[in-house]
Order: sequence, then structure tokens, then C-alpha cells
Amino acid sequence: MIMARRGELFAGLSVALVTPMSSDGSLNESMLKSLIDFHVASGTDCLVPVGTTGESPTLSHDEHERVISVTCDYAAGRIKVMAGTGSNSTAEAIRLTQSAKRAGATGALMVAPYYNKPTQEGFFQHFRAVAEHVDLPIVLYNIPGRTAKNMEPETICRIADTCPSVVAIKESTGSMDQASQILSASELTVLSGDDSLTLPLLALGASGVVSVAGNIVPADVKAMIVAFQSGDVTAAREWHHKLFPLCRDMLGLSTNPIPVKAAMRLLGRDCGEVRLPLTPLSDAQIAALKTTLTRYGIL
Repeated sequence: MIMARRGELFAGLSVALVTPMSSDGSLNESMLKSLIDFHVASGTDCLVPVGTTGESPTLSHDEHERVISVTCDYAAGRIKVMAGTGSNSTAEAIRLTQSAKRAGATGALMVAPYYNKPTQEGFFQHFRAVAEHVDLPIVLYNIPGRTAKNMEPETICRIADTCPSVVAIKESTGSMDQASQILSASELTVLSGDDSLTLPLLALGASGVVSVAGNIVPADVKAMIVAFQSGDVTAAREWHHKLFPLCRDMLGLSTNPIPVKAAMRLLGRDCGEVRLPLTPLSDAQIAALKTTLTRYGIL
């Protein structure tokens, strides 16, 4: 039996938005607005400000909330906004999610608490507390490669069973077994957290992606999803094979979002440098990135 998903609010293409910086290191709000216009015009379904790609670890709390506020205000209902509000402090996660709701976000993307390595019971209690304090659709974000601990499928399903406002999960474990277990045992919408695994996850029953590559080629990522959802598996596979080398070669150069910010600069949408402790690409890496973008046909 195929499980009915919870409304598919975030099905399709969500883009993990970079945070534009000015030359002095401050937020570049005019460029942020330009990016929002670009994604509206490109058919992106949802924007995800201040996630990992948005350099949330190095934004101040004021900057974090400002990026969400500007995104929601300027989007003005033209595109959905899934605001990054996760924290390894439950109280802080509640506060950030409440702030995102006041700003008008469609929902919240909440990474599993990182560094302090909660027990599975701790994960459950954390998300239940946020869901009880804030009436906003929540998308779980499981990325053990960054958080240092996996939220097990049983825990994820327990959260879903207990918290109706938890509607989806960004699945970034790279495990097809884990994704299959979540899809089989819960009503959660599953979103790929890895561009190269979007099509395989769609085949399992996932509904879309939170994409990094979508920062530069949103229409192409969207075309792959639409092709699959319309039953044209051959076209979807062709899009996957076109996108795969770009994702592999660009995102493999360095830690996200270093390569994608460099790519955007090369493509005429300069969003500034990454903040320390992240560092820019080397000259050799820039040369390799230029080759990748040229082979794809966008440079």
C-alpha cells in the first residue's frame, strides 16, 4: 500500500538559498531580492533561506532573522519560504521558529540538533517541544555527516506520529534504505537533500529536493522533477545524467557553499565571499570550476 503524504506542501523544487554578502562582509539585501526575483521567474517552488548553504553557522542571530524577514517580505506570496530555524538548543530553535512564523514563512526547516549528540529520545523531545510551541509546518532535516548523529527512522516516524505539524523530512543520509523505511512507515513527504540522489529518491516515492545546484540551474532541476512526476522517466533520466556531472564536480570541489558561491560569481550573480572559517576556492579549483560550468553549457 502506498502511504498518503501530508499535503505535499513542499513537493517540487526548493532551493537552499545562498546568503549574499557585500564586500565589507555585511548582508547584501539588494542581491538577496534579486535572487528571489530570479527564482520566481525560474519556476522554483520554494526558497530555503539560512540553511547550511545560507551559512547559518556564521550569521548572527539578528542577521539570521533579518534574512528570513527580507525573504518573506519580498517574496510576498509569489513563492513559498521554508525558513531554516534549527538549533542544537531547543529554546533557541523555538525562538527562531516563532520569529519565522511572525515573518510569514510557509514553514520551517529544522536540522537535527548538532554537536551535543542527543539520544534518540532527545531528538524526539526536541522536535515535540518546537511543534508544541509554534503552529507552523515543520520539515525535519537529517544530515548526520554534519550533525554527528543519525536520527533513526523509528525516531523520525515517532515524531511524525506525535506531531501533525511535522510534514516532511529533508533526507541527507545518502541511505536508500533509510529513505525507504521512512516512506513505508510514515506519511511524511520526503525531500532529497543531495542533488545527485534526487532521481533515485523520486523513484522510491520522494516528492522533490532541497537543492544546492538549483541556485544556478533551477529550471533544469525543476524540469527533471516535472518529467518524472508526469511519467516521462526517460526525460527525467536524461536530465539526471546532464545534472550529475555538474553536481559531482562543482560540489565536490570543497565544502558547501564555497563552490556554489564561486559559480554564481562566474555566472554574473556575485553573492560575495563565504565567511570564515570557510575559505574561497584556490586558483586551481576556480579553473576546474570554470571547466565544469563550460562543459555544462552555462559559461
